[in-house]
Amino acid sequence: MAVMRYRWAAVGEFVNRDAELARLEDWWASPHREPVNLYGRRRVGKSWLFRRFAHDKPSVILVADRVAPGQQLTSMAAQLEGALGVLPQVGDIAALFRLLYQLGRRRKVLVVVDEFPYLLGTTTAEQQANLSAIQAVMEQERDSSKIKLVLTGSTIAQMEALQTEKSPLHGRLVPLALRPLPFAHAREFIASADPLEQLTRYSVAGGMPRYLHALAGENLPALIATQIADRYGPFFNEPRTLLQTELREPAVYFSVLSRLARMPQAASGIAADLRMESNEVSKYLGVLESLQLVSRRLPAGARPDARTTQWRCDDHFVRFWFRFVQPYQGELEAGADARAHVDLIVLPQLADHTAPVFEEVLTDWIRRRHTGRASEAGGWWGPALHARRAAKSRFTEEIDTVALAGRTVLAAAEAKWTTKPLDASVLASLLEHKLPAMAQAGFDVAAVGIVLASRSGFTDGVRALALEHPNVTLLNAADLLG
Repeated sequence: MAVMRYRWAAVGEFVNRDAELARLEDWWASPHREPVNLYGRRRVGKSWLFRRFAHDKPSVILVADRVAPGQQLTSMAAQLEGALGVLPQVGDIAALFRLLYQLGRRRKVLVVVDEFPYLLGTTTAEQQANLSAIQAVMEQERDSSKIKLVLTGSTIAQMEALQTEKSPLHGRLVPLALRPLPFAHAREFIASADPLEQLTRYSVAGGMPRYLHALAGENLPALIATQIADRYGPFFNEPRTLLQTELREPAVYFSVLSRLARMPQAASGIAADLRMESNEVSKYLGVLESLQLVSRRLPAGARPDARTTQWRCDDHFVRFWFRFVQPYQGELEAGADARAHVDLIVLPQLADHTAPVFEEVLTDWIRRRHTGRASEAGGWWGPALHARRAAKSRFTEEIDTVALAGRTVLAAAEAKWTTKPLDASVLASLLEHKLPAMAQAGFDVAAVGIVLASRSGFTDGVRALALEHPNVTLLNAADLLG
């Protein structure tokens, strides 16, 4: 029973995921026998990660599918034939896992079971029975086996449920959640582009390696047309498919997500739009949050129980799709030209879509700049000055990024991703309205450093005004991103 070293033909194409690979290598080298629970959304790169990890190790990779249980076990047996030298008889899931543990009787072997939830059945009773059977085999076999077992899956809710107290595998797995890549890592997929182009492409693809790879060619508008906007493109229905795969009531989740994709909102606002109760909407938001599609957002410095909560869509590809594809799908499916759609609808609004991503990058830059000093960094919003509200001239204020040390504002930053230079009104508004509103809310703004970041440079007016305030830094996007 000699398990061969796994050779992955695409090993030279693998990009990034250094931290995750290092964690897996540490686990491989350790004496620990607990399996790894590797999970993340479709397209996030799980398959490439475990294949890169398995490369040049004695490994067996099994892939489950959505088929009847009997066919599933037959498929598993066929996949094991190469490692065992004979076609095994696999009568149930316990027999399957007993065979896997026997692979490591003499030496250390990596075993990966991809799409693990598909092995467990469709009903709660089936899933619990199969997990109990697996748990029993683990208890019986693991001390006499040297296998290192990785269980992977794209159904996040089921994979996370393996860790809960109700699961027979509770306490027996090492969790490893694979998340979308941040811009600093995602740009490696599009390294040939200039920094501004990299950010634009990231705003379309988000941090999903599969989308980044698809949009890494020379002509971005043409790629958007063929990959996303064309009715025959691979990602034309991607978010719809994602929700249908993960959720039992995709229609409601679809409606909630479509509103958050346009702009951050409070749960009460979504509830009013959908004519639902706020507490009911909150349940849907919680599920979308577990899928890493949305997150709860508070103003920097706010208490955790503050009522100023907003929800936002974190996935830039989903935001792009709901803005530029979903509203036009009827016409596109009827034969509208995808490239003309990109030219007429997408390109004129693409800078506006990219702007929130530029704000995120600026926030990361501010956070790094104040490492060791700032307690938090993020957006701030709150009531305008009392006098402005009384005069009904301004009602709320918002700053793209602030860095705080307790109630002291270390930095305040604004980001503008427009085709026009940033003008003096941005700095004037920050000095005359926004920072005073923060002071009114109880923050110390006496020694704040101000950063203005712009894609298209700065007007002479804002340069002149900045000279009057030595605490102001003007930062070009090319320098920030570079």
